[in-house]
Amino acid sequence: MTTPERRGTTTVSDRAVRRIAGHAVTEALPGRAARATGSSATVRGGRAEVAVDVALPYPAPLTPTVRRVQDHVTARTAELTGLDVRTARVGVTTLTPDRMTEPDPTPDPDRLTDPTLTPEPTLTPDPTAVPESAKAAPRTRVPRRWWAQRRLPLGVLTLLATLTCGALATDLILVTTGHRPAALWRTGALHWLSAHGPGEPPVTAAALGCALLGVWLIVLAVTPGRRGLLTAHSPAPATRVAVDRGAVAALLRDTVAGTEGVDTVAVRVRRRRATVRAALAFGDRAAARDQITDAARSVLAECGLRRPLCLRVAVRPLPVWTPPPAETAPVPLGAVAPAGGS
Repeated sequence: MTTPERRGTTTVSDRAVRRIAGHAVTEALPGRAARATGSSATVRGGRAEVAVDVALPYPAPLTPTVRRVQDHVTARTAELTGLDVRTARVGVTTLTPDRMTEPDPTPDPDRLTDPTLTPEPTLTPDPTAVPESAKAAPRTRVPRRWWAQRRLPLGVLTLLATLTCGALATDLILVTTGHRPAALWRTGALHWLSAHGPGEPPVTAAALGCALLGVWLIVLAVTPGRRGLLTAHSPAPATRVAVDRGAVAALLRDTVAGTEGVDTVAVRVRRRRATVRAALAFGDRAAARDQITDAARSVLAECGLRRPLCLRVAVRPLPVWTPPPAETAPVPLGAVAPAGGS
């Protein structure tokens, strides 16, 4: 008698993979202010594709930190799910102040009294270290734009096509195998199309709607979509880095606000231009503008953007406050105002 084999399959849902990838972000940098702000996962058979949006600590080297998070999320997700996980896509959306965990200052009395005990070395993970797998990976071209997957338009179009083709196939099967009459909606549509020509307004409107839908799908296919992300250079091979425009604006705002004499700062970052407007409380306007320009250019250079932003700086002095004019007492009725100089 042969031993019966085990039967059944284990299915890992997209939601489970997404949650595991989100928790793996916090494990990649222990003791640091790193968390997942969003995640997505797609499971196809034994393979999975994972994408996470993260908030990283600041200041920290961006590229090595992203690479460390990417490797850990990929390895940890594959370990816990048993799936073949492709290299995770990591997008940096926020930079948060770093809060390192402080070591316990209380000494160990046994270690102080026993001379035979030697202090054990403490191994601290270095976020700047690049893994060996990253060094051996082939170098890829960094895109100018971060492309979106267009899940919502693709899902809506697929759902409509599935419902239409499914209804038509069901009716044809019932007519062929069940010897039933054709559905009223199908015969009615054929009669209506046979009675209306291409020059009539309903047919023209339907054709125009189909043409606009086709143009919209073509535009979605040839445009990146994720306009809020700016791609950056990456010294590590096979790594794609993108920085949120809000994070770049926050860095510029914090840097310019530290300039001497600056009162308020307004920053707007677009795809190709960064505009900085500062209100000067005191000091020379030209000198302050030069300092703000140098500081802003230094921040943009540190970001390492794939397409450098055109910087525009505007400095205006605060309006001088003038006291309101003194109010004169009203002259009573019947009184004669005194003549000047008498």
